[in-house]
Amino acid sequence: MSESNHLQTDFAFTLPKGYVDTKGTRHREGKMRLATAMDEIAPLRDPRVRDNEAYLTILILARVVTQLGSLVEINTNTIEKLFTADLAYLQEVYHQINFGTVGTQQVTCPNCDATFEVGPVPLGE
Repeated sequence: MSESNHLQTDFAFTLPKGYVDTKGTRHREGKMRLATAMDEIAPLRDPRVRDNEAYLTILILARVVTQLGSLVEINTNTIEKLFTADLAYLQEVYHQINFGTVGTQQVTCPNCDATFEVGPVPLGE
């Protein structure tokens, strides 16, 4: 059995609500890339994170979201203006593609007593 050397680094997503730009256009389809160590380290130097640790999420997502609809640039301003449902969704996508499937849990079938994990399907598969 041969192992592929290809590593998927870009993952498509669809926001639940969508980013609405200043012209009223809604953008839902996007792409996120795998994060690098620098994507997590560099934002720690930002004074906005020192003032409010929750801002770290905004800075990281602004670095790794590479496409959102027809927007030319994705930056912190874009991420700040997302609806909370979309921000939460992007955080889940981030964790899923960078750290593996999250949100899984052990369950037992009430009919056969088999135990197995259920949770989100990994993106890109």
